[in-house]
Amino acid sequence: MNQPTLLSIQVGLPAEHGADSISDKSWESGIFKYPVSGRIWLDTLNLQGDKQHDLKNHGGTFRAVLAYGAARYPVWQDELGRAELPYGSFGENLTVSDLTEESVCLGDVYAVGEAQLRVSQSRYPCWKLARRLDVHDMAARVENRGWGGWYNQVLQPGYVQAGDAFQLLERPYPQYPVWRIHQLLTNREIDPDACAHLARLEILSPEWRQRLGEKAA
Repeated sequence: MNQPTLLSIQVGLPAEHGADSISDKSWESGIFKYPVSGRIWLDTLNLQGDKQHDLKNHGGTFRAVLAYGAARYPVWQDELGRAELPYGSFGENLTVSDLTEESVCLGDVYAVGEAQLRVSQSRYPCWKLARRLDVHDMAARVENRGWGGWYNQVLQPGYVQAGDAFQLLERPYPQYPVWRIHQLLTNREIDPDACAHLARLEILSPEWRQRLGEKAA
């Protein structure tokens, strides 16, 4: 496998958005992320210039930054019939080459620029992704494939920039790719023992630990 690389960084602030083909109601979200250049400070809660609106389901130390595999973009471009689908279209902060939900595992620690990230949970898409892309069943399409990306906890703050290597430092749980965690959460894989084990791992976000613990029970 080639050296994974941070291809693009996106940030955005919560804003109100108007009606679209899906709904005539306005809505507020920080899912619109726009590329930034140069060195960007990454702290334990956010990239500089980035925030979340719904802090119940987004943000916090376990969901400081969302990463997404660049390899998914050509597939979505073809499926959606969109020649232009810029990085950040899935609400991600970090678009990364050569990594996907199948190859990234829970607990992976990556050095990126001056920072260190630890993979803390899979990303489950919500209705806002459908409105972001103006595709009414987009959340379902992403959920069906398990291609939501992955959230990261920031272990070491620091500056990051496009072009930085995504260097794997630790892989304590190779048996738990992000894609498998999604399968367990959505009952596509039934394994109470794995769910019970995951529910005990403190590196996993508390929300996902609770959900997996319920499945184990």
